[in-house]
Amino acid sequence: MATVNFSVPPDVKEAFDKAFSGQNKSAVLAELMRQAVEERQRRRRRAKIVEKLLALRKRTKRVTDRAVRAARRHGRP
Repeated sequence: MATVNFSVPPDVKEAFDKAFSGQNKSAVLAELMRQAVEERQRRRRRAKIVEKLLALRKRTKRVTDRAVRAARRHGRP
């Protein structure tokens, strides 16, 4: 098990101690760190997907409202 030292403002430490009193602080911090890592990975995946969608949108031929309406009328019985 690794040991990590962090400096935090006193008010944050007090709020943390109060919120998680009676719990294993190391376990709580380890879980919070896992969640932070997962959230960072999700944000990076989302950013990559958005970039891909925007790039695809630039390559896609634009369709006018008129053409969309015509296609809808054509496809209906």
